[in-house]
Order: sequence, then C-alpha cells, then structure tokens
Amino acid sequence: MPLGTLKKQSDHSSAIASALRTVAMEQAGVNALAEALQNGLSQPFAEAVDIISGINGRVIVTGVGKSGHIGSKIAATLASTGTPAFFVHPAEANHGDLGMIARDDAIIAMSWSGETAELKGIIAYSRRFSIPLISVTSGANSALARASDAVILLPRMPEACPHGLAPTTSTLQQLVIGDALAIALLEMRGFTPDHFRTFHPGGQLGASLTKIRDVMHQGTEIPMVASGTSMMDAIVAMSSKRFGCAVIVDPAGGLAGIITDGDLRRRIGEDLPSKTVDQVMTRNPKTVGPDMLAAAALQLIQTASITALVVIEDDKVVGFVHLHDLLKIGAA
Repeated sequence: MPLGTLKKQSDHSSAIASALRTVAMEQAGVNALAEALQNGLSQPFAEAVDIISGINGRVIVTGVGKSGHIGSKIAATLASTGTPAFFVHPAEANHGDLGMIARDDAIIAMSWSGETAELKGIIAYSRRFSIPLISVTSGANSALARASDAVILLPRMPEACPHGLAPTTSTLQQLVIGDALAIALLEMRGFTPDHFRTFHPGGQLGASLTKIRDVMHQGTEIPMVASGTSMMDAIVAMSSKRFGCAVIVDPAGGLAGIITDGDLRRRIGEDLPSKTVDQVMTRNPKTVGPDMLAAAALQLIQTASITALVVIEDDKVVGFVHLHDLLKIGAA
C-alpha cells in the first residue's frame, strides 16, 4: 500500500477521533444542562416562561458574537412557534435601535460571561422602563445576572475546543435552552400544526402542513360512477378523468368501492364488458378526511402502495386526491 494512502487513512482516523471527542464533550454539556433543569435551574426557567407568556408585546433577543448568532436563531424559533420575537444587536441598539423595544416587550440577553460591555446600554434601558429582563449566562454574579428579573444560569462545562477557547459546548447549551423555552411556550399556548403552517407557508414544510381539502379534486373532477354502472361506462369515465381509477358511490353518495387500472390488468382475461362495477370493484378502499395533513396522506399512500385516496366527510364522498397532487405541492 502506498505511503500516501497510509497517511490519508491515519488522518481520517484522527479526524473521526476528534469528532467523537467533540460530540462526547458537547453531549456532556447538554446532560449537565438537563441535570440543572431538574434542580436549581427549574425555578428560574419557569419564571422566564411566565414572564414571556405574560407580556402583551414581543420577545427581544440580544447578544454579541457567538451568543448573538445563537440569539438570532432563538428569536427565529420563538417567532415561528407562536411567540412574536426578533433579534436586536446590542451595538445597533446603542445607536438608535433601542427605539424598537417597547414597554410591553421582554428581553432575553445572551452572554456566557454576563459581563459583555456592549449589553450595558440595553440593560440600562430595560431597567429604566421596567422592561422584563431574562438573562442566559453562566456568570452567577455577573452584571447581567444582577440586573435580571430571571437568570437562566447555565452550568460551566469544558468547551470541545482543545484550547478551551472556541465557544462550542457553551453555545450548544444556549441553543438547547432557547429551544426549551420556545417549546414550553408552544405547548402552553396550545400551538397546533395549523398555526405552524401559518408561519411556514413556503417550501416542503409548508407543503406537508397543507390540508387535503386544499388540494383534493371535488365535484365533477372526481372520477366517480354510480353503483350498478356497466364496466364499459366505468372504463370510459376512467379514461376521461385520467386518474387511472374510478370511485364507486352508492345511491346515498357513500363510498361503495374503487376500480383501478391494476384491477383491470389483473382481470384482463375475464369478460369485463358484461360485468358491472360492483362485480369488479375493490371494497373498503383507503380513505382520508379533508382535514388530514398532506404529509400524513402521502405516508398512507406510500405505506399502502397505492396511488390515490378517496376523501370522505359525513359518510359521503367529497373529494379525491392522487399521489401526483401531493407530489406537485412538494409534500414529499
């Protein structure tokens, strides 16, 4: 084996070993945070949730450096899960953006040390106008902690950086506690997938949260024939609608069965023209309600290895959705 190949394998081994150490150290930081939440951190965390849930305004998240980057993500997560929030950079706040913060807002200030100089202006502003201040810090006796109404004190754990300098474990703890706040508030408010869709109308997430009633075919678009119809007429209806199937309904408008192209292929040797749909149809086909999410409907189609679903409401056929309809909106 060439020397270069040996060296590359050795480099790969070192990189993987480094990655495993990083994961282990950051995992230890998250475990320490979980332990803290079961002990002394539980009360201030609950206080922070109460403060945020009790305001009429928005949550202002602020921080500098890596804490600022994490803070920006936390603000985005809060906003997307029903808690109005945005990020204000403390340096910009000191040059006019303090005007973006109202008296009915609350502030979450992120600083690992709690002594970040750039935060002084926003801290003073919060105290002057009695705006609730929540700190996320590891500095128990820091200037930020002393000024705060609720202190989420993060446990100090070694950074994954071998020099103990690059924020790694510490920023992961900040991120996790921010997610914990957002989800606690989400659950407290009874935030539903419908609410989530309101804030995520685009992309695959928005598509998967679309309801079946928004994409289903209705009325004359449904490839529907009545029970007792001859197979010849059913085949004509199937061809005209081009969905590769026909939905069979009883006189009351209820679902009697379905005939698919696959049914026709499997019975190609039979005298189909002499039969009625009732003799050929598959009874009890897969159905969904109009309020089912597109993602759930797609999963049902894939699990059952079928291509279409009949939509039922109040025991009546009200719609029809094909696999292609779900793929077209990007629910896959």
